Amino acid sequence: MGKLDGRVVLISGAARGQGEQEARLFVEEGAKVVVADVLDDQGEALAKEIGARYVHLDVGREDDWQAAVTVAKDAYGHIDGLVNNAGILRFNDLVGTPLAEFQQIVQVNQVGVFLGIKTVAPEIEAAGGGTIVNTASYAGLTGMAYVGAYTATKHAIVGLTRVAALELAAKKIRVNAVCPGAIDTAMSNPSQLDPGADPEETARALSELYGRLVPLGRIGRPEEVARLALFLSGEDSSYITGQPFVIDGGWLAGVSVI
Repeated sequence: MGKLDGRVVLISGAARGQGEQEARLFVEEGAKVVVADVLDDQGEALAKEIGARYVHLDVGREDDWQAAVTVAKDAYGHIDGLVNNAGILRFNDLVGTPLAEFQQIVQVNQVGVFLGIKTVAPEIEAAGGGTIVNTASYAGLTGMAYVGAYTATKHAIVGLTRVAALELAAKKIRVNAVCPGAIDTAMSNPSQLDPGADPEETARALSELYGRLVPLGRIGRPEEVARLALFLSGEDSSYITGQPFVIDGGWLAGVSVI
C-alpha cells in the first residue's frame, strides 16, 4: 500500500529538480501523476520513465492551466492533488532590478500559484477533497539581499497559502506550503546547467558556502523536499492546513557566533 494510492496529483515545474523528485516519489507511493512543465523534452522523458502523463504548462498562463486540467481528467478521470512547484530566481539589487524582470518573477512565482489554486481547487472539491502544496521558500519568511523580487513572491505565496486554507477547508481541501532553504537544484547550483562545470570543484564550493551558513553543514537534497511534500499530500498530515513548513537545515534558526 502506497501513501497516495488512488490519488491523482498535478505537479508543476516537474521536469527537473524538486518537482522531478516529487513526481518520482509520488508515483512510487501509488499516485497517478501529471508532470507539468515548459521543458517539454525533459518532462516527456521523465513521464515516460516513471509511467506518468506529461503536459506543457506555462504557469503564468490561465489557458495553459485549463488545458492541463483537461489532460489530467482525460487521462485519470479526476484531480485531487496539486503541487505548485514551478518557480524562477534572478539575482539583482533591489533598486537596480528592471521592472520587466520583477514582473516576470511575479508572473511565474506568484501568479502561477494563484492560477494553480484558482483552476485546480474546484476540481479537487469535485473529487471529494484533497490537498494543495505550494512551494514558497526560506526567503518567504525572512529577507535575503539581492533576491528582492523572488523574496517578495515567496512571502506572497505564504499569504496565499493561508487564505486558501481558510477558504477551502470547508471543501475538504488542505493547503500548506514548503519553504526550502538552499537545495541542490539548478536554482541554487547553476553549474548543473553548465556542461563545462567541474562537479567536484562545484561540490567543494557549495560545501564551503553552506557549511558556514547552514547549521547542518550542507546544502539540501531535492528528495528531502519531496518527502515533505509527500507528508503534506498524504493522510499523515490530515489535521494540518494553512502552515508554512521550513526545510532549510536550520538556516532560519539563526547564525552561530562561535
